[in-house]
Parts: sequence; structure tokens; C-alpha cells
Amino acid sequence: MRILLAEDEHTLGTWLCKALEHAGIQVEWVDDGRLADRALQQRDHDALVLDLGLPGMDGHTVLQRLRDRDQRLPALILTARDSLNERVASLNEGADDFLAKPFALAELEARLHALVRRARGVEHPRLACGPLVYDSARRQFALNGEALALSPRELAVLRVLVQRSGEPLSKQQILERVFPDDEEVHPEAVEVFVYRLRKRLEGTGVRIVTLRGLGYVLESD
Repeated sequence: MRILLAEDEHTLGTWLCKALEHAGIQVEWVDDGRLADRALQQRDHDALVLDLGLPGMDGHTVLQRLRDRDQRLPALILTARDSLNERVASLNEGADDFLAKPFALAELEARLHALVRRARGVEHPRLACGPLVYDSARRQFALNGEALALSPRELAVLRVLVQRSGEPLSKQQILERVFPDDEEVHPEAVEVFVYRLRKRLEGTGVRIVTLRGLGYVLESD
């Protein structure tokens, strides 16, 4: 999962980036509403965590512009404004969920996973492609009921593919979801991980197919 975090409190933003990435959630962090609006138009994300009191452009405007563009990205409002009127207004403006500060990290993680599952029409946290199953609670893949031994990077790439199984993803889209923004990684690195994964999946009925000009797609027999 790759989220956009729009939060101008730097101590909180720094902590959230580290904590969520440790939990396997890739974070792009911006501290200004204008930067958030630009990022939402230019890059692909799975969810938005939005503070309302942003400089440059407030969170209400960011959310309104997002919905005016008919972008259906799940949006979770994260703010210190914990009034009923604020919650109702945010939900009416197009927010999908609301979490008041201070909050528990585990609750934020659970809410994000629930929002993304609902957006994709998946009610259960287990993602699957044929006999390949990913359990998000255990953060582990199983193939035909047996645990699949993968390196952390291989697991991250395969998790991105199974989340969008049947849908092609470009090298750049995979890179954005697997590697932190401050980590310099060449797109060709994706080819290496895909090669390794193909070897591990050989003869299992699950395969990674290259679609020329589109990217990689995970399929099963």
C-alpha cells in the first residue's frame, strides 16, 4: 500500500512515516496543501491521510478539489478538530473516515487497510491469486498452503502485484510502492526482483506476465 500523508506537524509526520513504513505501508509525506493537491494529480496512491489545518491550501480545499476531479481515492481525515460538526462536514465533503488526534497507530493502520479493501471490493485482509495467498495480518505469503520464503524486497514486490492481480503495473508504479522516496533505486531493479519471483513461482499455476508497453501483471491458471 502506498499512501499520501498531508501533515504539517513535522514531529508527527516524521514518526508516522517511520512507523507506517515499518508496518509495510509506503508513505509519501507533504507538509503543505498545495503540495498535496499537486501530488494527488501527478502520482498514484492507494489512500490519502489528510490533516485539515494545512498551510498553503487547507485540507477542506484539498479534499474538495480531489472529489471535483472525480478521484475516488479513499481519504482519511486526521486532525485535532474533534467536534461533531467537523466530522459531519468532512464526511459530507467526501472523506471516507475520520480519526482524531491523539490516536493509536494500530487503529490508523487498521482503518487504512479497511478503506483500501473496501475501495477494491475486498472484505477480507487476505489477498489471493489462485493458490498464492497473502495474509496481511501475518505479512506472509503462502503457496498451496505452504509458507513461501521470500526476501523483504521480493515480498514487497509480490505484495504490490497481488494487490492488483490481473491489472498491469509499470516498473515505476512498482518502484513507488516498494521503495522510499529518498532511496535511489534504478527501475531495472524491478526486473531483478521479478526474475527471482518468476523462478519461485515456476510450475505453480501462478505467473508474472510482461505486457509490452504496460508492465507486469500477476495471473493464475
